[in-house]
Amino acid sequence: MAGDGIGPEVAVAGTKTLAAVAALSGHRFTFSEQLIGGAAIDATGEPLPQDTIASCSESDAVILGAVGGPKWTDPNAAVRPEQGILALRAALQVFANIRPVQIFPELADASPLKNELLDGVDLVVIRELTGGIYFGEKMRDEHSASDLCIYHDYEVERIVRFAARLAAERRGNLCSVDKANVLESSRLWRDVTTRLMSAEFPGVNLEHMLVDAASMYLIRRPATFDVIVTENMFGDILTDEASMLAGSMGMLPSASLGDSGAGLYEPIHGSAPDIAGQGIANPCGMIASIAMLLRHSLNLEEEADAVEKAIQTVIADGARTADIATGDMTPLNTEQMTDRIIAALPA
Repeated sequence: MAGDGIGPEVAVAGTKTLAAVAALSGHRFTFSEQLIGGAAIDATGEPLPQDTIASCSESDAVILGAVGGPKWTDPNAAVRPEQGILALRAALQVFANIRPVQIFPELADASPLKNELLDGVDLVVIRELTGGIYFGEKMRDEHSASDLCIYHDYEVERIVRFAARLAAERRGNLCSVDKANVLESSRLWRDVTTRLMSAEFPGVNLEHMLVDAASMYLIRRPATFDVIVTENMFGDILTDEASMLAGSMGMLPSASLGDSGAGLYEPIHGSAPDIAGQGIANPCGMIASIAMLLRHSLNLEEEADAVEKAIQTVIADGARTADIATGDMTPLNTEQMTDRIIAALPA
């Protein structure tokens, strides 16, 4: 699903990379193109047509470019591109969004943070995707509005269990982010997390942190984080903040997974309508998302590693798109950067 804005440009980079992996490794991938977001609204009147849902449900994995743009920004519109994303997550039953943040040393100067703060940064944010304020009942009249934030214990249990398993495979540290000093939903979140971790993951270090403190420490001491788990809205905000550690949102991938079925893979950068159609979008976030697709949905670990190493090699060799170029570097366009990464794949 290419979607809107720069979505079609980076989606091409993703499918092109998968085709190259197939050719090198002897696999065969079959693609089906479907509509979502603003493009779907224009064509069908719906942000997520039934044909798209059916195709995604029949697939092993789903690639998403981006949705949204100035054409569809009226917040009072009955139909909006973002509704397609929420409906897709619900249809696929993907409840865990994985957003890894690793720093390429060669890109440290592109980050707004001082280099010494970036040393050793290697964290993953696990965001709950199908509960909370985004999915709660909504009300608005002429003088007031409300959005209901509700979480059930089973929703907290499954996302914390997912994050704890990952933490156990990494450095053994889990930070659960909430707002338990104010919100009842966060107090439930904290109670359920504490109980589950004590019973099932006694070897993983658990830290509770308020979301305002977490937002500060992500900038002040990001290298101290290992795995962060949090609810839907907090995760949405914190992951965009964390992307700036890497110097550009264009570098970072994401995967959205459930207990079974197709995973959803997309770069975190959004539709970037200001550069859409110019051919200068950074494809690295999408190509890194393809590596996650290979690993999590297709169980092709060697191929996933190869794609990630190809990105690292190209960055180390000095290839840059406009968003990460510094000094007198000549930036590559989307197609050129994609081709450089594909050329770096092992034969």
